[in-house]
Amino acid sequence: MKKLFALALSALMTLTCFAGCGGSHAESDTAYIKEKGRLVIGITEYEPMDYKDENDEWTGFDAEFARLFCEKLGVEAEFLVLSDWDQKYFELETKNIDAIWNGMTLTEEARSNASCSDPYLVNSQVVVMKKDVIGQYPDAESVKDLKFACENGSAGQAALAELGITEAVALQDQAAALMEVAAGTAEACVIDITMAKAMTGEGTNYADLAIGTALSTEEYAVAFRKGSDLTEQLNNCIKELTEDGSLAALAEQYSLTLAQETPAADPA
Repeated sequence: MKKLFALALSALMTLTCFAGCGGSHAESDTAYIKEKGRLVIGITEYEPMDYKDENDEWTGFDAEFARLFCEKLGVEAEFLVLSDWDQKYFELETKNIDAIWNGMTLTEEARSNASCSDPYLVNSQVVVMKKDVIGQYPDAESVKDLKFACENGSAGQAALAELGITEAVALQDQAAALMEVAAGTAEACVIDITMAKAMTGEGTNYADLAIGTALSTEEYAVAFRKGSDLTEQLNNCIKELTEDGSLAALAEQYSLTLAQETPAADPA
């Protein structure tokens, strides 16, 4: 009986250790990435952050920035398009991806679901609509009655909710939201100004669309798994690339604005 009790107690202690002592990410994320030789990066196709060039290769500010980071780690950058942006944290936790690196807005939701890097770019959520009517809507209050499209789970959707607009058509990505406006099935959409500058106006595929009022301002960060040591690695990389001017040159290439300050990231 004593032997059986001892075995049972040993098994219980083992289970308790697995449940409470190991943590969700006891192993080093950096070691894990280096062992498999690649960093899997969750993205959506979003110019100028991540998009395909004429050779069908991923390019853009975030794609190039991610490759610079991967070079420092000695691994390859692998880009994986997320079919549902709203599931990005689940994809991260289950290790389908290792990072969310696609113009991700730094929010309390992001901080509570992931380990977020220092901010590296500033952004705003802007209204985009047909340029021949945009003058009729000079501010946020004036657009409240419009039929909107937005990306599901995005900062644009959150900005609309702040205005009290909760019935906007929620789509897979920002590109789809733009297409709704171009097709006339939505009167306006809310997207990142970074994308709006790249995709609308003269010389683009959406020459008849224009940028209207801004609904919010924000900062971009990269998300890793909670407790990941990759966060500190990237923060050091941001600091290095800022000091040597590489990040500023990349931002200028894509007409983007670097974050003016880089406060310490969340404690994960």
